[in-house]
Amino acid sequence: MPKETEGPSSAPQSLPRGTQSLPPRRIRILGVPLDMGASRRGVDMGPSAMRVAGLEARLEALGHRVTDSGNILVEIAETQAFGDPTARYLKQIAETCRRTGDKVIKTLEEGLTPFVLGGDHSLAVGSVSGVAEFYRRQNQKIGVLWIDAHSDINTPETSPSGNVHGMPLAALLGLGPDALGGLYGYSPKISPENTVLVGVRDIDAAERANIRRAGVGEVYTMRDIDERGMRTVMEEALRAAGRGTAGYHVSLDMDWIDPEDAPGVGTPVRGGATYREAHLAMEIIADHGRMLSFEIVEVNPVIDEHNRTADLAVELACSAFGKKIL
Repeated sequence: MPKETEGPSSAPQSLPRGTQSLPPRRIRILGVPLDMGASRRGVDMGPSAMRVAGLEARLEALGHRVTDSGNILVEIAETQAFGDPTARYLKQIAETCRRTGDKVIKTLEEGLTPFVLGGDHSLAVGSVSGVAEFYRRQNQKIGVLWIDAHSDINTPETSPSGNVHGMPLAALLGLGPDALGGLYGYSPKISPENTVLVGVRDIDAAERANIRRAGVGEVYTMRDIDERGMRTVMEEALRAAGRGTAGYHVSLDMDWIDPEDAPGVGTPVRGGATYREAHLAMEIIADHGRMLSFEIVEVNPVIDEHNRTADLAVELACSAFGKKIL
């Protein structure tokens, strides 16, 4: 991969003001229209909604080279048996995650930055596993920045719903289910000391216990953001995710943002990040320059208003990939 650690001083001087100040990337867009991990349907249309909002063109306007590889094959829920009610559609989700991981590995091998469009958050097992496997082959580990209203660290034994989109972080940290956590033949995929949750505000009792059991110490709730400010939280989060790693994967669930600004999400929760707080978080990620891969999940056009949430998702992606106000 091209070196991503240069600061703003390395920016090409010919770029117009307000574009971006980091070295241009080669980005591959991968759609994963998965909605078997949730009860509410519709997030399978999230990749299309973000494309309609001009994702590729808006990234290219920043100076990046963008290739859209289309969508990864995902089975349709109505044609499938959901199986074990404690982890509904687990077999099909695991197959989708394997396809996603393989595509992410190939993308990184070609020197491109993977940008995954969801789909529900269970697909993150595939994207993170792919990034982790690519760097494991180079004897390196990765960090993960999990930006979400929820901690997604339930297991089949603790989940009140059996919805797998509430389990991906548990799987990546080695808590199970094995069908997800065991992709590429090893578990865990990520270390708890390099796993950071940002903006959580809806965590059940079993998840609190699982966070402690997994050893994740870097958890920033919305109260932390309220009291300490987004800049302080993000700087600390990025230091933790980047400590001793090749860099980090950024997993952005759009329900992290308050429903006033992002109404079309899989599981809305009041009291989330504001429009400007969300942009600031993405801008700080861009400033650090160590993002290895990126994904946006849980955009649900069915309950959105005039594609507002998808349009905001694209705006935030542009900020994460270096867009500047000036």
